[in-house]
Amino acid sequence: MQQVTVGIVGASGYSGLELTRLLLRHPGARLAFVTSDRWVGQTVAERTGLASDLTYLGVEAGLEAAAACQLVFLATPAESSLTLVPPLRARGLRVVDLSGSFRLQDASLYPRYYRFEHPAPAQLREAVYGLPELFGDQVRQAALVANPGCYATAAALSLAPLLAAGLVEAADVVVVAASGTTGAGRAVKAHLLGSEVMGELSVYKAGGVHQHTPEIEQTLSAAAGEPVRLSFTPLLAPMPRGILATCTARLAPGVGAEALRETLSGAYAGEPFVRVLPEGVWPRTGATLGSNACHLQVAADLHAGRAVVVSAIDNLGKGAAGQAVQCLNAVLGYPETEGFERPGPVV
Repeated sequence: MQQVTVGIVGASGYSGLELTRLLLRHPGARLAFVTSDRWVGQTVAERTGLASDLTYLGVEAGLEAAAACQLVFLATPAESSLTLVPPLRARGLRVVDLSGSFRLQDASLYPRYYRFEHPAPAQLREAVYGLPELFGDQVRQAALVANPGCYATAAALSLAPLLAAGLVEAADVVVVAASGTTGAGRAVKAHLLGSEVMGELSVYKAGGVHQHTPEIEQTLSAAAGEPVRLSFTPLLAPMPRGILATCTARLAPGVGAEALRETLSGAYAGEPFVRVLPEGVWPRTGATLGSNACHLQVAADLHAGRAVVVSAIDNLGKGAAGQAVQCLNAVLGYPETEGFERPGPVV
C-alpha cells in the first residue's frame, strides 16, 4: 500500500490523542507532524506512551510542515478551524476537520449555535459531511470533509434509514443521549472533575440550544426528503467516553416492529462498522469502547405509537477520530476498515 503523508493540528485534545494513536498504526498513512498548544518540544512518547519520537510543534511550525503532506486533520476548536481551513485548501491540501466549523450548510445558523458569523460560506458549499454510511459517494470525492459530531452520528445512524423509507414521521423526532466526559473537551472545568461527575447523571444544553441540534436536523432532513423537527436533550454520564442515544419518532400508520428491523438491517447490511444487534440485545457503551463501531437496536412501541432506536458509539471513535480515519480511507480509496485492526483507547 502506498503511504500518504498526513499531519494533525491540535493533537493534544482527546480527539487529537485518539487520532494520533490510530494514524501511527495505519499502514497507508505516515504521520509527519503533530501540533499542541501545551506540549511544544515534547515527544509523543513522553506525553502519551505511544511508540513515536514525533515532537509536538506549535501551530505555525505545523502549518509549515503541512507543505509536505497530502492531507491534514484539524482536531481544533471551531474558531481555529475557520482560520486554518482556507489557507490549507488554497495550497491544495485535503482537510478533514473534526470541529463544527463546516458541518452546517446554512451559514445563518452559526451565530445562534456557535456564536460566530461564518466568514467562509463558499467553503461551506465545498465541505462534504463525513458520514460514509449515508454520504459515501460524496466523501470519496471530497477535498474538505466536515467530520460529524458525536451525538449527530449516533442520531443519524439510528433514524436516517427509517425516515428515508417513510416508516416514521419527520415532524416528531426526539433524541435523548448520554455522553462521557471526554465529549466536553480536555480543558480543566470544575463541573467535569471526577468528584463532581461520579455518581451523578446530569442534563446540559437542553431546550434545543445544543450545537448538534441543527446538524442532526440537517442530516435527517436529507434522508427524509422533508424538514425534520427535533427535540434533543444531551446528558452528561459518569464515564470517560461513550454515547448511548435513545432516538424515537412517531410511527407512520400500519408500521410495526418487523418493518423497522428489516429496514434498519437492510440499510447497514454491507457496512463494516454498523451492527444491528440480535433481537432482545440492547446496545451498551462498553461494547463499543475504543472502536469505530455503532451498535443499534430497534423496537416498535405500539402503545405510544413510536419507533425506538437505541445506539451506542465511542464518542472519540465513531464519534470523532475513528470516523475521521474512516473518512481518510474513503477519500484515498483504501478499504474503510484499514487501520482499525488493533483497537485500544488512549483514555
